[in-house]
Amino acid sequence: MTTGAEQAGGATAEQTLDPVTLEVLKNSFVTIVDQMAEQILRTCHSFVIYSRDFSSALCDPQGNTIMQGSQDIAVHVGTLHLTAQAVAEAFEGEMRPGDVYMINDPYVGGTHFNDVRIVRPIFHEGEVICLAESNGHWADMGGSVPGSFDVSARDHFGEGVRVPPVRIYDEGEYRADIVRMVTSNTRAPADAEGDCLAQVEATAVAEREILRLCDKYGHATVVAAFKEVQDYVERLTRKRVADLPDGTWETEDYIDFDPDEPEGLVPIKVKMTIDGEVVRYDLSGSHPAVGTFLNSGYGASFSGVVAGTKTFFPDVPLNSGFYRALDVDLGPKGSCVNAAWPTAVTGFCSGPYEKIMNAIFELWSEVMPERAMAASFNLEYLLVGGTDTRNEGESIFMWYDWMAGGWGGRNGKDGSNATSPVFGVGLAVQPLEGQERLCPVVTTNHEILPDTGGPGKHRGGCGVEKGGTLTEMTKSVMSYCCDRARSVTWGIEGGLPSYPHGVWLNRGTDSEQFLGAVFSNVPVKTGDSFIRPSAGGGGFGDPLERDPEIVRDDVADGYVSLERAAKDYGVVVREIDVELSQYEVDTQATEAERERIRSARHGWLAEDPESVAERYRADELDLLDVLRRHGVILDWGTGELLERTTEQFRAMLERRSSRHWAAAGA
Repeated sequence: MTTGAEQAGGATAEQTLDPVTLEVLKNSFVTIVDQMAEQILRTCHSFVIYSRDFSSALCDPQGNTIMQGSQDIAVHVGTLHLTAQAVAEAFEGEMRPGDVYMINDPYVGGTHFNDVRIVRPIFHEGEVICLAESNGHWADMGGSVPGSFDVSARDHFGEGVRVPPVRIYDEGEYRADIVRMVTSNTRAPADAEGDCLAQVEATAVAEREILRLCDKYGHATVVAAFKEVQDYVERLTRKRVADLPDGTWETEDYIDFDPDEPEGLVPIKVKMTIDGEVVRYDLSGSHPAVGTFLNSGYGASFSGVVAGTKTFFPDVPLNSGFYRALDVDLGPKGSCVNAAWPTAVTGFCSGPYEKIMNAIFELWSEVMPERAMAASFNLEYLLVGGTDTRNEGESIFMWYDWMAGGWGGRNGKDGSNATSPVFGVGLAVQPLEGQERLCPVVTTNHEILPDTGGPGKHRGGCGVEKGGTLTEMTKSVMSYCCDRARSVTWGIEGGLPSYPHGVWLNRGTDSEQFLGAVFSNVPVKTGDSFIRPSAGGGGFGDPLERDPEIVRDDVADGYVSLERAAKDYGVVVREIDVELSQYEVDTQATEAERERIRSARHGWLAEDPESVAERYRADELDLLDVLRRHGVILDWGTGELLERTTEQFRAMLERRSSRHWAAAGA
């Protein structure tokens, strides 16, 4: 499957608008999409969409993106044009003023079933001049578990309602029967219909503003601008790429495992070639579709490529002109990055998507070392759903939560702490007060977790830890969509990994259970408690090169513990006054400890993995010793050695980390 430059078409026509008019209209289009976002925020019904899990776009009549907004989440950026195209093709010659359409199909370029897109054709002087599209993540789309995230789903029939392009307004008349047919298959039909209508109104805002521009500048000028803003972005992107050296770079990232195969990391392979003014990506060597929902359709994978690339061109506007400078080969259908109907794909966001982005970060870090960045934490969703018994007239509830985490260390700068995932930096942390009002789940702690930032000359950002207690509920289950309990967030240029993801149920009690980073439909009851970390980012550069005074500041700030300062950075820090956060570096002890680590660390990575696992089970080593010093991956609940996974993880550490370490005495 190839998409991008080949799909969108190549050459651009000459510019017909004067530069000032084009610039004014270009920025007007961005503002219109941002106004759509403000409309959704003020009228949506669900807490998920209120926390900004949505995006908007203007597209031309063929579905090509004219402009995205300034805060749209990354995962949608490469898919909105594809679903707009699907609607345009499905209703070719049949669109009329007042029509509005719905689609959520991930097999025609969408993401997953929860992302429901509303598309409105905008008419002026009797013709469709553009399409306004609003995409919102509905908290539930049916399927076998609350929230529609079923890890065990093998195909889409267990994941929720699949909506092909369908008309929900017919020449301005609301087709309530069609909408309610969809929403009645969800667990919160009133919220779903409310969100649908909020998205419809967002597209109406776009229609109003586009028609206002047509009245002010004229039909021909606005229509010309739709095309020329795409051509402008294409020219700009191709020029930026042409200024870079040609070459080919390759890397891979991993999904934790495929339940249909013996334990072992699942590779997602990315090859990038800069060829003149085009960037070519080849993902065809990636693993076949896995036996769970951590697969991605072509639209979501293409979006990962776009978002990963766009990160290194932050000042370039985003529309289909950007896509024309990319040539993306996802390989034949059937892989985990090009899943075909009816393969389960709801977990794409925690599976291939951010792995593609982080792999692309690594490749561009070689091309643009001044912007280099290590891997960032993995997006995760924890869902608890069932019956809320706090009030009379029991009702279905869905507690749907995601966390912030750490971004990778950068060339010359630490990674960001407690930040939204690269999946979508506009995604807001949900206010726990609102969650507790809506659902019988009480948050017990939510704080930055020390030592989760991957050690490096420039430290990865820290993740957070969040815990909760379940209160008045019955018939309830818990599900978790994540990854990187085994393919732990990695560092580059000598940097070390972060921290494994995973959920603990009733930790510290007789019924303690480690549920892992991917599970669904686990029965829970009133009084149960849970806790989970989000990983930090990977480290950049050799941690033994980090300024000891900066390590001391990390200790004072609570980002690094005294113990890990010595173990990970070789910096011996003494407490002076804990209450005043006063510490000092023991310079002589630090020099000795760093030399000792330099002499020993290559040997640590060669130790017998089973003996390391035995020492972990005997409490002689802690989790971070096992992970960062020995490169060993275990089942973190039982301490069982994952032999094949460890072999792969050590090979990754050698390539990204240990080969960059200076020898002892250097």
